[in-house]
Amino acid sequence: MKPTLKRSVHAVSRTTGRLTAAGRVLPSFLIAGAQRSGTTSLYRALSQHPLIFKPVLHKGVHYFDMAYDRGLSWYRAHFPLRAKLSRLSHRYGCRPQVFESSPYYLFHPLAASRIARDLPGVKLIVLVRDPVERAFSAHAHELARGFETERSFTRAIELEEVRLAGAVDDLCAAPHSMSHAHRHHAYLARGRYAEQLARLEPLVGGDRVLVLDSGRFFTEPEIVYDRVLEFLGMPHIGDPVFERHNVQPRPAPMPESLRRELSERFEEPDALLVRWLGAEPSWRR
Repeated sequence: MKPTLKRSVHAVSRTTGRLTAAGRVLPSFLIAGAQRSGTTSLYRALSQHPLIFKPVLHKGVHYFDMAYDRGLSWYRAHFPLRAKLSRLSHRYGCRPQVFESSPYYLFHPLAASRIARDLPGVKLIVLVRDPVERAFSAHAHELARGFETERSFTRAIELEEVRLAGAVDDLCAAPHSMSHAHRHHAYLARGRYAEQLARLEPLVGGDRVLVLDSGRFFTEPEIVYDRVLEFLGMPHIGDPVFERHNVQPRPAPMPESLRRELSERFEEPDALLVRWLGAEPSWRR
């Protein structure tokens, strides 16, 4: 579909969604992160289930991080009509579920409290990946998208602390503001998963958060997929196709000395993940 035609179709769909928002449902679960950890691959696999529905237009609506000022009716307009889900519920004898995937939700300082307030009872799925590989992958991703100007990964992480200085305080002080650096240049900070999970868990409840090791998802996708369905209380219907998505070419390999240094830096934060994963992270075995 041509870009201009696609934009027109999206505009019509958004208008229709707003006009029918009252008859639409809100998500029962979210894939909240982490960025570059297999969230798109899991999103695509779950979207193949006949009783699990994605947003009408986009993988991630980014309401709780980037568009919270638009209001809940705007958010609701992105999801399927209640009548459609009701028909499927009668057909299958099981309530369909609706979801979206916005990997910035885990890292944004205000997203967790907003989710807890607006979606009581919602479940959240978080994938975690080797934070060193995640950071390296994120740098290539941001470089390809034009959000990063430093071609050297080493230089980008050297600049990270300065770039992110005061960003969290600024976001909290001006709740509807945005921080380019916080969203696009937090290569190492996003990999401190335990900090983010500790903020999320008391707000939504530990029983409503499922933390997955993306290393296992990449090697044993069927087992992880079944675990997700069990967490959601959904029957296994059909056999999804598992694919890797959004793989970015690296401008240059990571120096081994830097890899060792970063791995040592993440040793303690990684150890804290055992509480959520129930086992040592795959990249530490």
